[in-house]
Amino acid sequence: MATANKNLSNYDKNTIPSAKSFRFGIVVSEWNPAITEGLFTGAETALLDCGALPENIVRWDVPGSFELVYGAKKIIETESLDAVIVIGCVIKGETMHFEFVCEGVTQGVKDLNINQDVPVIFCLLTDNNEQQSIDRSGGIHGNKGTEAAIAALKMAYLRSQANLK
Repeated sequence: MATANKNLSNYDKNTIPSAKSFRFGIVVSEWNPAITEGLFTGAETALLDCGALPENIVRWDVPGSFELVYGAKKIIETESLDAVIVIGCVIKGETMHFEFVCEGVTQGVKDLNINQDVPVIFCLLTDNNEQQSIDRSGGIHGNKGTEAAIAALKMAYLRSQANLK
């Protein structure tokens, strides 16, 4: 398991640029809200801890994980943002639905990263059971939302440096 020996919430602020001058969009799935709210809290807390201003964090909610891609596309088109985080949780069930949703969101986020000028960070838990999701949304493995926020900050900084050239 990739997170078995790593706490997703650990980061060194000394190695991360300040978030003060950046604006972030966070698109959150309403499906599995106990998990997605934990992920959002982790992301928001990390961004604020790294200097983001509360008014520079824009949250949009969408019904489910499959809608994250459309939500990310629209938030990029309508807000002036430096990075977007998509937050969702899909727990494997007895049907192929899990595979279709996970693949669709994964490919959609990849397409946004290719076709848009704003980095989109993938924070979609794709776990076999609810306990695994709990463990990664503020539980024993930390918070994937925190990890996604640090990735968003680093990518916003990379984007700003690339646009200076």
